[in-house]
Amino acid sequence: MTEEHGNDEVRGIDRARLTPWLAAHVVGATPPFSFCRITGGHSNLTYAVTDARGTRFVLRRPPLGAVLATAHDMAREHEIIAAVAHTAVPVPQAVALCVDESVNDAPFYVMNFVDGHVLEEPANVERVLPAAAGRRALSASVIDALAALHTADIDAIGLGDLARREAYLDRQLKRWRGQWEKSKTRELPTMERLYEVLLAAKPEQRYTGVVHGDYRLGNMLARADGSIAAVLDWELCTLGDVLADVGYLLNNWAEPDEPAVRMIPTAAGGFFSRAEMVQRYAARTGFAVGDIEYYRAFQYWRLAAIVEGVASRYMQGVMGDPSADVAVFQQQVDMLAQQALATIGAAD
Repeated sequence: MTEEHGNDEVRGIDRARLTPWLAAHVVGATPPFSFCRITGGHSNLTYAVTDARGTRFVLRRPPLGAVLATAHDMAREHEIIAAVAHTAVPVPQAVALCVDESVNDAPFYVMNFVDGHVLEEPANVERVLPAAAGRRALSASVIDALAALHTADIDAIGLGDLARREAYLDRQLKRWRGQWEKSKTRELPTMERLYEVLLAAKPEQRYTGVVHGDYRLGNMLARADGSIAAVLDWELCTLGDVLADVGYLLNNWAEPDEPAVRMIPTAAGGFFSRAEMVQRYAARTGFAVGDIEYYRAFQYWRLAAIVEGVASRYMQGVMGDPSADVAVFQQQVDMLAQQALATIGAAD
């Protein structure tokens, strides 16, 4: 979904300073430019940029105001998509990077515009992929792209220095507990309890690679033939235990007969089951996946910490939408924490 603003003022965009920069640094870009905010995400801000000839680009920048520096590094995100372009994973082309905050009050980068459909809910699926054959094709495309990412040679694609490779779960548990403490909007003892349980039960890291960090249909552009046009939103990407991505994907891969998942796109039916997704992943990678329920519980907890951070940013007014209902995000955090407890087998 997009919010059209044409030539009006757009929050987060300094048109006067951006125009000459884009003309100088984006090959072929011809002013004047129009900007519109691409809504739907809750972290970095994304804008569609259209030049005088109708050519479109995408600009990404951090949220307005104070942000957590580790979560909004534009140069890092630009580096990642440029590197992943050397794999079989479809990504937008990285076009230009600006770290000079005098241009637009924050670092930003530009990538090419990719046509496709964001399948955020069953209604989108029914419109774009009305037949089961297309949904099964998309299932295969999703898992094959993930397998390609996880089996890519980290050093060969230029991401060897992106992050530490070992002790992924230890690092993630520490990071997201810290982010929770920095951004929580209330006390929630369940999150502390989950941290202790997950720390005690963590499995050994067996497979190391590029971890996307937010791999789900809502962060992809799909074509009507069931293929993926692009995988988006790489801001949480790191190196480490690749099975974390599988656990996260499964949490966002509902089956039609499950309760309370009506808004997850695969609830439309016709997709691979979770078991089929895991089976295909194991076949494509050769990885053992026996600990996958732990990774699912970990990802519910981690997502709860992320969503709490989103709630905090909306409360601070840095997301450009003062009308957002923070209570909705808080309720989602509560639900995710309970799902984590149930999945790890630690519920009362």
